[in-house]
Amino acid sequence: MTHNPSELAALRGEPSYVWRAGQERRLQMIAHWVQLQDAHVLDHGGGNGMYASQVRRRYTDHVEVFDIELERALEARVEIPHALVAAAEHLPYPSDYFDAILSNEVLEHTADDRQSAKEMTRVLKPGGRMVIFAPNRWYPFETHGHYWRGEYHFGNTPLINYLPDILRNRLAPHVRAYTSHGIRRLFDELPIRVIHHSHIYGGYDNIIARLGSVGKLIRGTLQGIEGTPLDTFGLSHLLVVEKLP
Repeated sequence: MTHNPSELAALRGEPSYVWRAGQERRLQMIAHWVQLQDAHVLDHGGGNGMYASQVRRRYTDHVEVFDIELERALEARVEIPHALVAAAEHLPYPSDYFDAILSNEVLEHTADDRQSAKEMTRVLKPGGRMVIFAPNRWYPFETHGHYWRGEYHFGNTPLINYLPDILRNRLAPHVRAYTSHGIRRLFDELPIRVIHHSHIYGGYDNIIARLGSVGKLIRGTLQGIEGTPLDTFGLSHLLVVEKLP
């Protein structure tokens, strides 16, 4: 796959370019909560198809992926020939079609996250499950950068998400961050039930690449507090929902 950063990275984020421990960990979480073997799987807003290709290699030939950017969809077609260009608010798939949907840090970038959640629910089979990762409002850093006086600044920005919405959304209008109530509210009045909801910390592969064993200690410490009250400050929500009959 090619590794061409998007000119719209501030608006839509960047996909994974290299498969490392962080990506592997998330795939194992997905495989824990949904049945992937021989399933019909949708990689929701899957960018260049990194996760979709891993699912196809390991679990099933029945994998679909879409992305809003043509360049990303073309990259995904290297391994997923039917990768489509589409918007999350209007999925080009039939209703009740997929056994499993994985959505990795996508909803926060959509134009309408409620409509996106509705469409995900529509194309999921009754009894099927979605695994959703999305930014946690209480993580101490906004990882998608920020705007200041009209200029975008890339990188992790501390404490922006702790500000009131009126201020936070002026600094980071390009991306959402969800409270636990906020992300679950996207599925209000939809025929789903919550199977699991927790917060997870990141893979921190870049930190390990720079700091070596110190980086591994940081990662081990943070991942070790998952499942405790301190995971309130985790990087991302891990939300698993199931469609009702």
